Amino acid sequence: MALTQDARAVLEQITTATLTTILLKKGLRNVWIRGAMPLRDDRTRLVGEAFTLRFVPAREDLATPASWASPISTRAAIEAMPEGCIAVIDAMGIADAGVFGDILCARMAKRGVTAMITDGVVRDLGGVLDTGLPVWCRGAAAPPSVAGLTFVGWQETVGCGGVAVIPGDVIVADRDGAVVIPQALLDEVVSEAPAQEKLEGWIIDEVGRGAVLPGLYPMNAETLARYEAWLETEEGKA
Repeated sequence: MALTQDARAVLEQITTATLTTILLKKGLRNVWIRGAMPLRDDRTRLVGEAFTLRFVPAREDLATPASWASPISTRAAIEAMPEGCIAVIDAMGIADAGVFGDILCARMAKRGVTAMITDGVVRDLGGVLDTGLPVWCRGAAAPPSVAGLTFVGWQETVGCGGVAVIPGDVIVADRDGAVVIPQALLDEVVSEAPAQEKLEGWIIDEVGRGAVLPGLYPMNAETLARYEAWLETEEGKA
């Protein structure tokens, strides 16, 4: 299933925490990108298809400033990014060389890229923040990418934060980090997510009213019957 506007609208209302629960029920435990947290803590939830980029360890004859003009470069990759995508950068968790700085992030923002996700770091932190491009990463470091990384390509399967990401997978990112939804499971997740979110919202309300957790979370038969009765009432109001 492609990421339609309707699917995007649904996922924008679903927390990454809820999505990990849904995917866990489908047997997927490894979907949260480790180390990728928002540079700003006021970011709204963002959704987009993954556009992948891959770095490997630096090799001195390849990782040079001259490589930035190569046909296989981060600059060329940015020009291939479609509007609305989320750039997912495999930096192998290296935290002492920034994958992108303010100039590259500014160009991504200009091209309409939704966000950048990496298990590495950025450089030129103040400038990156000024571009307005939403970024999820491990933090910041002054050295450029070639100080510790070699860029080798884009739009191939990568491992970002210990998670396999395939181009076209759907990324949802919020204050809890970034979650990968395999494209083949997108329709199932989109159809199930609102119900899961509604269920968990009802449980929170019950806790607020003083309900004890045993029998509530997870639900026993009595609690499930109360929830189903509440659902019928809510649907009747609609």
